[in-house]
Amino acid sequence: MHCPFCKNDDTKVLDSRVAEDGGAIRRRRSCSSCEKRFTTIEQMQLMVLKRSGATEPFTRDKAVAGVRKACKGRPVSDDDLARLGQQVEDALREAGAAEIPAHDVGLAILEPLKCLDEVAYLRFASVYKAFGSVDDFAAEIASLMAAGADGELAEQTATKNTNPTT
Repeated sequence: MHCPFCKNDDTKVLDSRVAEDGGAIRRRRSCSSCEKRFTTIEQMQLMVLKRSGATEPFTRDKAVAGVRKACKGRPVSDDDLARLGQQVEDALREAGAAEIPAHDVGLAILEPLKCLDEVAYLRFASVYKAFGSVDDFAAEIASLMAAGADGELAEQTATKNTNPTT
């Protein structure tokens, strides 16, 4: 580890602690040359296992780029996409595996995208799930509508229970 102050490569670890719910290690270091102290955080590098068998580091920007195409023309901001990217990365890190199949990355994108924008979700799902016919779209739309109806029914029930005069 190079010292960020004098660039000396001889540093000593003074203290190590687990950070971020076990997903990272925080180390307090000291430079033997300039004697300044600094902190480093070591985080596990997520690797994506592609269908071809090759692996590459997970990059949030690459995941968001695919979603951005599905959101074209939709009322989805860059901040919304950044939050979605963070949610996907958090979900993948929570799995605790260092190597994640590319298919699982797509699955991690689907649920937050469904909450963000249903039309963008359908666009992304049609490519990701390889819809082959209109029936595939109809089935997915029916699933979305059923989930929406269940959510509305639950909301109405909760409102009734909190307002006994209704």
